[in-house]
Amino acid sequence: MRIYAYKQSAMSNEFCAISSGRPPPLTDATIELVAGRFAVLAEPMRLRLIHALFGGEKSVSALVEESEGTQTNVSRHLQTLMHANMIARRKEGHQVFYRITDPSIAHLCELVCGSLKQQLTHQAEAFES
Repeated sequence: MRIYAYKQSAMSNEFCAISSGRPPPLTDATIELVAGRFAVLAEPMRLRLIHALFGGEKSVSALVEESEGTQTNVSRHLQTLMHANMIARRKEGHQVFYRITDPSIAHLCELVCGSLKQQLTHQAEAFES
C-alpha cells in the first residue's frame, strides 16, 4: 500500500506528488490509524456535518437543520467526529457549538472532490466520443 501526499496546483486542477522517490514503508499500526481515519469519514452524514462546519462554528440545532438529520443522529455523529479529534465543541449556556479543529480535513475533502470531478469529466468525455 502506498500513500502519497498531494497538493493542488493553484493554476490548474492537476495534482502533483510532493514526495520524491519511494515513500517510506508504513507500519501496521500506521495503516490501522489511516484506515480508522478514513472509516470516520466514510459516513455520508459525517461528511454533511463537516461540510456544514467549513463555514465556521455552528450550534447543534443549526447542524440538525442544515443536515436534515435528527437531533439524536446528528449528536451521535458529532461525538464520533470529536473522538477522532476532527472537531471540537464549546458550550455557551444551554447551547453547544462545534467547529473543525483539524485543517487537514478541508484539504482532504478538496483533494477527493477534485479527483472525482476529474474522473467524471474524463468519463463524460469518453461517453460523448
